Amino acid sequence: MSLPFCFVLMPFGIKESDGKAIDFDFIYDKVIKPSITDSGLEPIRADEEIAGGIIHKPMFERLILCDFAIADITTANANVFYELGIRHAIRPFSTVLICSKSKNQLPFDVRMSRVLYYSIRNDGTSDDTEHIKKDLTKSILEIKDSNHRFTDSPLFQLVQDFKPPEIKHLKTDLFLERVQFSNKLKEKVEKAKNEGPSSLKSLEESVDVKNLEYDVVISLFLAYRSIKAWPEMISLVEKMSQPLAETIIVQEQLALALNRNAKSEKAEKVLLELIEKKGGSSETYGILGRVYKDRWDEALKNNNRLMAAGYLNRAIDAYLKGFETDWRDAYPGINALTLMEIKNPPDDRRKQILPVVRYSSERRISTKKPDYWDYATLLELAVLDKDESKVIEAIANAFSTSPDKWQVESTLKNINFIRETRAGRKESTDMEKGVEEELKNYSK
Repeated sequence: MSLPFCFVLMPFGIKESDGKAIDFDFIYDKVIKPSITDSGLEPIRADEEIAGGIIHKPMFERLILCDFAIADITTANANVFYELGIRHAIRPFSTVLICSKSKNQLPFDVRMSRVLYYSIRNDGTSDDTEHIKKDLTKSILEIKDSNHRFTDSPLFQLVQDFKPPEIKHLKTDLFLERVQFSNKLKEKVEKAKNEGPSSLKSLEESVDVKNLEYDVVISLFLAYRSIKAWPEMISLVEKMSQPLAETIIVQEQLALALNRNAKSEKAEKVLLELIEKKGGSSETYGILGRVYKDRWDEALKNNNRLMAAGYLNRAIDAYLKGFETDWRDAYPGINALTLMEIKNPPDDRRKQILPVVRYSSERRISTKKPDYWDYATLLELAVLDKDESKVIEAIANAFSTSPDKWQVESTLKNINFIRETRAGRKESTDMEKGVEEELKNYSK
């Protein structure tokens, strides 16, 4: 017999609140999820960010039909409060609110509600996980115990004789069966991913993609991406429901797949239409920059210097717009800087932008566990700035993350571009050669 579900409304990944980065995946894994399982329930997390930021039919069903719910209202996210409002209109006493401690006050409408608070350290995690986990488990158990329930919905607290709608058991049973099916299917996606493209394709063909829950479809979509199955990614979009296919995450990743599958013009068209309809983001512009960067590289190989110069300018412009859209995302910033250095003559704007990209990178490293790309960014910055002491430090830190060879080879390619450009200007390239040698030795 399956356990009752507890629906969790909260952000994914690292988000900033009150000037501090918070690792919400840590809060979920170390606090919320164990509290739910310790209470004899099964957690199910809201998937709107995975499903492209949209609130869809399965989301409404979870809000209405899950017996229990937890909402993290730290970031005052508009979608979370909208969903919380729906939940409070349906369920009088089955929702627990949690929030990080902050100097900012909660919105007035929830200030009267009971809220459990947790503290946040400088690295975005919490130092009182056991305490908040104990309190959260206690709150869930109180809701489960009908003799100790209290009404947590402001609507039911303030409006006399307001009755919750009756929900037929048959509807609830069908919903639970579908959620269980989706969870099992996501596990199959993960297993098939490790077996290769043919296993994923067989799994895809065994289901009705258009009618699957969005998070399952996105899991399949990103599984194809992780094994570089670009044609399969492209064809899967054609099977998706229209609302999901038109989301930003799907359109961005479709463009990435098209570009990697030698369909550069289609990729560009998808991205430009996305920017026109939804506005640009650091991710959208970053992928567009990659499209133009690949065209620049191809034009150079074909010895078409004028065309290469045009694509180089367009790549720089796209990456720069991406960085200006979100200063916290160093990826488009470092790409813009590297291409500005390669340009002949070098783009003078790089002198103003480099310190900003460095601060963005260092800020990111200080608020989360750094990965290879964080240190690789600092390495490229140090090479661009000709700072040998920082080059040595960045290489050591990058290698300490035990990166895959392809990651190191990607950095090596960028350093090679910089060295060849500087050599063409008759500049000393001893430092760049030393960096290349270290990267090559790792990749052997």
